[in-house]
Amino acid sequence: MSQSVIVAGVGMIPFAKPGASEAYPVMASRAIQAALKDSGVDYAKVQQAYAGYVYGDSTAGQRALYEVGMTGIPVVNVNNNCSTGSTALYLARQAVESGAVDCALAFGFEQMTPGALGSIFSDRPSPFEHFDAATDELVNAPGVPFALRYFGGAGLAHMQQYGTKLETFAKIRAKASRHASNNPLALFRTVVTEEDVMAATMIWPGVMTKLMACAPTCGAAAAVLVSEAFAKRHGLDTSIRIRAQSMTTDTPVAFESRDMREVVGFSMTRSAAQQVYETAGVAPSDIDVVELHDCFAHNELITYEGLGLCPEGGAEKFVEDGDNTYGGKVVTNPSGGLLSKGHPLGATGLAQCTELVEQLRGRAAARQVDGARLALQHNLGLGGACVVTLYEKV
Repeated sequence: MSQSVIVAGVGMIPFAKPGASEAYPVMASRAIQAALKDSGVDYAKVQQAYAGYVYGDSTAGQRALYEVGMTGIPVVNVNNNCSTGSTALYLARQAVESGAVDCALAFGFEQMTPGALGSIFSDRPSPFEHFDAATDELVNAPGVPFALRYFGGAGLAHMQQYGTKLETFAKIRAKASRHASNNPLALFRTVVTEEDVMAATMIWPGVMTKLMACAPTCGAAAAVLVSEAFAKRHGLDTSIRIRAQSMTTDTPVAFESRDMREVVGFSMTRSAAQQVYETAGVAPSDIDVVELHDCFAHNELITYEGLGLCPEGGAEKFVEDGDNTYGGKVVTNPSGGLLSKGHPLGATGLAQCTELVEQLRGRAAARQVDGARLALQHNLGLGGACVVTLYEKV
């Protein structure tokens, strides 16, 4: 029998620009200690740990965790591109739900360098070979960095099919800044307007300005997951649980569809979301708050449709009607999202978890979504992996 999985505690540190952060073991240990304190769980009771990071040497997870304690527990290092943090969460949830352990720690961190993402190993096949081949057939943008080509190309496909305006992506970025202004842990807290976003440097003419892309970020976040029985035995808060969770990878449609939205994981997102809704017995309209993977404003718009928050082709109207923010249908990225909170790759999924748990607890202060009971998390990594998680306040 599967066990109910309780999110007993969460923690994260303020995100920082590359070169302005502490070293990764310090960042990670601070986030872990915050999560342990929040949970009321002594580290000696943690039975397994899952460490997420993308840019780091092997066993960096152990290096970070040893700052907290050396108890001899299994430590699994996870690298799933930008969905790394939520993949660590997925594994920790599986361990608790299956009964293998009663208490698991998931944490993620990233100490990044300035500039666009790039490959580290040039002497072997790239994991993006198929993605590049598909993109080269569909996108003519020489000199544009690869991630920008992927997600900008996906946004361009939406513009071409549905007439979506560049200004709509600017509205999404402006919304992110308004939300982040109320988040003391966000990197970029200055409010920008739609006009500011449109006036920023055009990094792909007609497709994207600089402010529509998230920036490299350093940071860390963590979560303590326990079984309901463990929580009750130790007098822990049992109010927040993982109601459902799904993880998907690419299918042939990613490369065979000749659609850049599929190259960047639209079907992965839709499949993972549908599995979660079916498992939980809920509909997208039941969701109160969402943290989704807005590495680019373009991906946020596409993801509205992938998660079923609006019909396919309806994302521009969803934005124009204000249905993606306070007072609308569902508040998306109250934290400011990747665009404004920051995107330290290995930490992002657990930072999303932290925000949603705080929302469900009613502890999000000025950015609180009133009456939030169901919260949806979407974390995407090209290459590819998508994790969708539904949290419930009980």
